[in-house]
Formats: sequence, structure tokens, C-alpha cells
Amino acid sequence: MTGAAEPEFTQERVWDAETARRYDTPGTGMFAPEVLEPAVSRLAELAGGGRALEFAIGTGRVGVPLAERGVPVTGIELSAPMIEQLRTKVDEATIPVIAGDMATASAPGTYSLVYLVFNTISNLLTQAEQVACFRNAARHLEPGGRFVIELGVPQLRKLPPGQPAVIYTIEPGYVGLATYDVVRQRLVSHHFTFDNGRQVELFRSPHRYIWPAELDLMAQLAGFELESRHADWTGGEFTAESISHVSVYRLQPDR
Repeated sequence: MTGAAEPEFTQERVWDAETARRYDTPGTGMFAPEVLEPAVSRLAELAGGGRALEFAIGTGRVGVPLAERGVPVTGIELSAPMIEQLRTKVDEATIPVIAGDMATASAPGTYSLVYLVFNTISNLLTQAEQVACFRNAARHLEPGGRFVIELGVPQLRKLPPGQPAVIYTIEPGYVGLATYDVVRQRLVSHHFTFDNGRQVELFRSPHRYIWPAELDLMAQLAGFELESRHADWTGGEFTAESISHVSVYRLQPDR
């Protein structure tokens, strides 16, 4: 078995109504205050009093609290069910959302900040689409504006020869593993949730993983330079052992 994208892994089928319904976990997981508050605080700082555009805004996990901080937020989102879930929290006047692909869709006006959190750029399954995402961010930014990406570091050092899968999380009631296709730079993330019974629920999503150096080259092609890279939203040092990074790119004035 490899991590190659399978026919059922279209974005529309992955991010469907059932996924949108289950996505929000108020106060826990990715919605826990210790996870969410540092990200929102850092993004508010980087917006510098200007407008922010979130690529793949989803159900508003980050966009809603950022708007509550007084930052004007607009979103781009491909999944209609995710937008519908967002609309249970805020209306169009509070957070306008453009339905479309983050690599190509346009939002009105310009922004001081474009951001893309929680590995979402890897949902674009080709290098060309990922480069287009950077260029789309550049089109939306004011001169000197910032593009912020939160992204995991591929854990290939944990993958022995001949073994296609790595377990990355084991918690009570949850196991997460990734299957890799190293030739095509793809992985499929498998999320198993269960209780004390016999039933197990599985959610899978396909990704194209990106090394930090490759991400920097994508940025350069779109007219950005790397301003900072940390291991997390609180500014922890990025090292060879970091499993993720928050990278801030600055649009060059002549672009």
C-alpha cells in the first residue's frame, strides 16, 4: 500500500457535509485555547492593523477569533459544507467568504496579511498548484505584505526501507498514521477514532508534502523572501527535530 491519491480522494468528497459537521471541537483538539490563542495572537500582530485574507478558511477555527480581535478577515474556501458550518457562527457581513480554490480564486481588495494554517497548502496535490497558491497570495497582498504558512515537516526519517506507513499520534480514542508515496511526494493521513466498543471511524485525506527548502523556492518564484521561521506560533526555535514550522514570507516591494 502507498500514499498515492486514490480516485475517491477528490477535495469535494474529502471535505463533505459529514466532515464539516465533525470538524469543530470547541475547547479541545485544534480548538483548545492553548493551541488557538498563540496562533490568533501572532496573526493579529502580523496583520499590523490591516486586513487579513485566510486561504481555506474552513469553519472559521482561526478566522472567527481573529475577527473578534478586531482584524478585518475575508476567506476563500472550496468546500460548500465548510462554509455552511462557518455561517452558523458569523454572517457574510462579519467574514465575507469567496467560494473557490485557494490557488486561483480572487477576493476583492488588497490585504496586509494572507495566511494558510494547519498544513492546508499540502491539500494542493501538485507542485504547480502549490506554486500557484503562492502567486495568488502575492496578487492579494499590498507591497511589503506577509504570507504566513503553518506546515508540518515530512517525517521520512521515521520511515524504514520497505515500510510505507508511520504512526504519528497515539492518544486515548485516537490513532493517526500516514502512508507515503515517496516517488510522487504524496501521503495520505489516516485518522482512526474509537471508544470502548468495537466500532472504529476512519477519516482520510490526501496531501503533497513539502520540504521547507522547497517551500522557500516557491516563495521566491512568487516574489517573496523568508522573514522568519519558527517551530510554533509562540516563536520556538526551528531545529532539525521540529515536526512543524510557522514560516512568514514578506512580499518584495518591487512586485
